[in-house]
Amino acid sequence: MTQPVSPPRDSTAKVPEARPPAWRGLAARADVRTLSLLGVLAALIVVGGITKPDEFLDTRNLQLVLTQASVVGVVTVGMTFVIVSGGIDLSVGAIVALASVWATTVATQEYGFAGILFTAIVVGVGCGLVNGVLIAYGSMVPFIATLAMLASARGLALQITDGKTQIVTVPSVLDLGERDAYVLGVPPLVMVFAVVTVIGWLVLNRTTFGRRTVAVGGNPEAARLAGIDVRRQRLYLYLLSGLCCGIAAFLLIVLSGSGQNTNGNLYELDAIAAAIIGGTLLTGGRGTITGSVLGVLIFFTITNIFALNNLQSDVQQIAKGAIIVAAVLVQRRTASTT
Repeated sequence: MTQPVSPPRDSTAKVPEARPPAWRGLAARADVRTLSLLGVLAALIVVGGITKPDEFLDTRNLQLVLTQASVVGVVTVGMTFVIVSGGIDLSVGAIVALASVWATTVATQEYGFAGILFTAIVVGVGCGLVNGVLIAYGSMVPFIATLAMLASARGLALQITDGKTQIVTVPSVLDLGERDAYVLGVPPLVMVFAVVTVIGWLVLNRTTFGRRTVAVGGNPEAARLAGIDVRRQRLYLYLLSGLCCGIAAFLLIVLSGSGQNTNGNLYELDAIAAAIIGGTLLTGGRGTITGSVLGVLIFFTITNIFALNNLQSDVQQIAKGAIIVAAVLVQRRTASTT
């Protein structure tokens, strides 16, 4: 008995092509934004080199720019996580001030380097815990909760210092700001900033915590239905922001050699602006640590160029405002075409 012969396969039949995953398109757009920011930063370096070649391109000046950017940069890493989740933190500057003055009291300095570092971090995390509990479990709007923390932390910092500057007397802390502590020409503060940046990038892009952060910012209800504890995630994010503020407060203590209630003034605006310029959406669900760091470097490079050219501070603020507006307009245009 003969078996039926199956008809020959059509070798010319086309196999439907698989669509590339959606993340490739997002990655491509992120690369475009990163390259654009690098182009802007390169253009600013060229402008600085042309206008003040001897001063701007001097090694010490470049080290100064990176050192100053490191403090705000660490705060910006934490702020990026918060904004990606759909939140906001207006209290970061005040937390930095409170942590810096609390860590530089006479009683704290008796415990030396470890006492100052530990106190700064504990105060930062403690303030972040209060913000997180009020927002995640108290159902308060992030804007209101962090605004209340801003006022409270500033007031407490003023009460601790009585309006006076607290001078650091611990040699091991002050030595970190000296040139002798530089490693291959890189200041220790810049190295701390680099480590925080790398860890932040890894957490946001390579861990479950980062994916949950993006999911909560993109659609909180969908994230809840997917099994994510949205409230706990938001609490963790404000703890992370407080931790970054504590680290930044210690860096500022090293940089200035003192603690003042005016420390961290307008850091919240600088951090938010840097994150926006870097491509982080204020509505949440998208953001990059790389972009935020480049935003910080762009801001401080502009400030340095203006200072070297003896331009007034009001011109600097106008320029920053124009950059923020331009970044938001670019974000809206990009969102409407995707």
